Amino acid sequence: MIYLQLFYSFLKVGFFGFGGGYAMLSLIQHEVVEKQGWITVEQFTDIVAISQMTPGPISINSSTFIGYTVTGNVWGAALALLAVCTPPLTIMLLLTRFYLKFRDNRWIGSAMEGLKPMIIGMIGAAAFLLMTPSNFPDGISVAIFAVCLIASFKKINPIYLILASALFGMIFL
Repeated sequence: MIYLQLFYSFLKVGFFGFGGGYAMLSLIQHEVVEKQGWITVEQFTDIVAISQMTPGPISINSSTFIGYTVTGNVWGAALALLAVCTPPLTIMLLLTRFYLKFRDNRWIGSAMEGLKPMIIGMIGAAAFLLMTPSNFPDGISVAIFAVCLIASFKKINPIYLILASALFGMIFL
């Protein structure tokens, strides 16, 4: 029964997870922590951290780790992975044909523009959901974030920002 619930939960995440991996994190957290209660918020935060460090999209990595954690075996990991990947793949195959045919239509362009704020909001929600009392940002972390945010608007190379953030983190945190 857990396999069916796991598949259904990640299938929903796959269908409604617009905006990529970080936007999907709030949906995954809602399904596995709040609704199903399979893992705790702290476990979810750890899984997200591990998912960020491993190569590949964060939604795929986190679903795989959660599937393994919930079932305790590779089959659960594979099932969660399949469930989260199947809807976007299917939808993208169908929408690509539709989009290529109607991409110059003003209604389609307006719909795509309307999705942008929603995606930004879901990424922001994911950031806030990952803040727990044990990892709430301190003043130095907020300062590093602010400097990187301003620098990114000034078109500074993201690789330099990542390296500088790591250096400041090692020195001050």
